[in-house]
Amino acid sequence: MIQYEPEDAIFATGPWTHRDVSANGARFHVVEAGTGPLVLLVHGFPTFWWMWKDLLADLSNNGYRAVAMDLRGYGGSDHPPRGYDFFTASRDIDAVIRSLGERQAILVGHGFGGLLTFSTAALRGDAVSRLISIGTAHPNRMRHEALTNAAQRKASSFVWGFQRPWVPERQLVANNAEQIDKFLHEWSGNESWITEEVSARYRAAFLGSNTAHCAIEYYRWMVRSIPRPDGRRFAADVARSPITAPVLQIHGALDNTILPTTARGSDAYVDAPYKWHLLSGLGHYLAEEEPARVSKIVLEWLATEPS
Repeated sequence: MIQYEPEDAIFATGPWTHRDVSANGARFHVVEAGTGPLVLLVHGFPTFWWMWKDLLADLSNNGYRAVAMDLRGYGGSDHPPRGYDFFTASRDIDAVIRSLGERQAILVGHGFGGLLTFSTAALRGDAVSRLISIGTAHPNRMRHEALTNAAQRKASSFVWGFQRPWVPERQLVANNAEQIDKFLHEWSGNESWITEEVSARYRAAFLGSNTAHCAIEYYRWMVRSIPRPDGRRFAADVARSPITAPVLQIHGALDNTILPTTARGSDAYVDAPYKWHLLSGLGHYLAEEEPARVSKIVLEWLATEPS
């Protein structure tokens, strides 16, 4: 059985450079390759920067400066006790862009990280030149469907389970983070990408520091803030801030955690050129399940003027 130490999994070697940047009062681990326009890649749950290894290489080989970050509380980034709300996460992403020496970036977000990049494009739109959403939805669309659509509510059942104190953290790391492997399999349309080595790397990264607790804190804020003033303010702020950057949305037809029908309604919050791709045979982890197909769509869209 393959096993990694968390540090070995997180700081994987390859045609990229690891470094830290200071942003919004925290330290963020980033992995960088290539030169050109900045593309910032934001992972989702329960992954880390490594999920972008193929797109990172393809972007850097095609004239882009590709940077994959570990979110606050994940991987090699700081794991502070606070800051797992969408307001702070949007500031984190904006500040990382500036710490990389740029005022704007093309943002690419997957899953939960895609919710955060949608939020950044709405709340801090000057920092986003283009937005690529992979396996995710606009946060207000996600909130609406989770509250009103029984099918999406069932698909999000793990989120409701995360609201319990401490128990979910223990479950995520039990038996060498076996639950992470289950999420990878259950949410994939094509499971062939989940080799023993891949599973071992994701499980090891989740066992580092206090990642399980930090990752769950994002979901706790997302649900518990709904009736609170901060949650109502967030929903109102993004509702009155339509996204003005061109948007490419890619979704798997077999995604069973963020349903395609939920994702498809995100265009209601976009006041800019918008393009939708629904990929047959794929589930939630598009950039891992069929990386060449995703890279081709992304690079072709970036090479054209949105209309």
